[in-house]
Amino acid sequence: MLACIFLDEVDELTERLVRQAAPKNAQVLFLSEIEENKRAEYLEKADALLTATYIVDEKLLRQCKNLKIVQKTGVGTDNIDKKAAAALDIKVDNVPGGNANGVAELTMGLILAIYRNLIPLAALGHRGKWAMWEYRGASFEIRGKVHGIVGFGHIGKRTAQLSRVFGAKLIYYNRTRQAEDIEREYAVKYVPLDVLLQKADIISIHLPLTKETKNLIDAKRLKLLKDNAVIVNVGRGGIINEEALYEEMKKGRFAGAGIDVWAKEPFNSQNKLI
Repeated sequence: MLACIFLDEVDELTERLVRQAAPKNAQVLFLSEIEENKRAEYLEKADALLTATYIVDEKLLRQCKNLKIVQKTGVGTDNIDKKAAAALDIKVDNVPGGNANGVAELTMGLILAIYRNLIPLAALGHRGKWAMWEYRGASFEIRGKVHGIVGFGHIGKRTAQLSRVFGAKLIYYNRTRQAEDIEREYAVKYVPLDVLLQKADIISIHLPLTKETKNLIDAKRLKLLKDNAVIVNVGRGGIINEEALYEEMKKGRFAGAGIDVWAKEPFNSQNKLI
């Protein structure tokens, strides 16, 4: 019987689904359900660790004497010390494309929420205020806008498909340019990053956090954005410099920002962007 430990503390529904999905020869335990004084014993015997955002560092890896694999439940593996895992002959795996549709739909949802001012209008409605005209001049449609997609992997491609249905014109930036047949299939045009930031009405970020992408969208690049631009980050916190974004947002120049990921998670009320 394989011993698998899910490191993150999850809700009851997720726990039930994970147990249902487990193969018959595997026993899945959740770290949160193991008594504190027995966790070291269970971790030492574990064949596999499953992690969503839980930090799997070298200390934890060395503690797991029988470990064969660390399985990420999503795409980015930046919370796993891959160098230490390799040195210990422990495999690290992820599920590329597994959440592509969900994240792409979230991307479009954030764009629509900003363009149609859903958050402030809902807040006014809950206070009993009928906002008939206040936001008309600041409400926009996706149709006809230029959507710049930063990162054209599984999620970027699915986002392109959905945005195209809304009638957006698509440009993209990726570290490696896609083949011509892929560009034709998704009706996208490749442009350098700075050109994308200048031309796009909507910018969505779908990148992992690496040394190259940390602070990729800094103060200098944020100044390239159009007035009334929308910027959405569903990649990783730290790709957009939050302090710089705060300074630009203060000016009221952008239509809005949709942030799903933060440099420090969970964020707290001291974060200026809140």
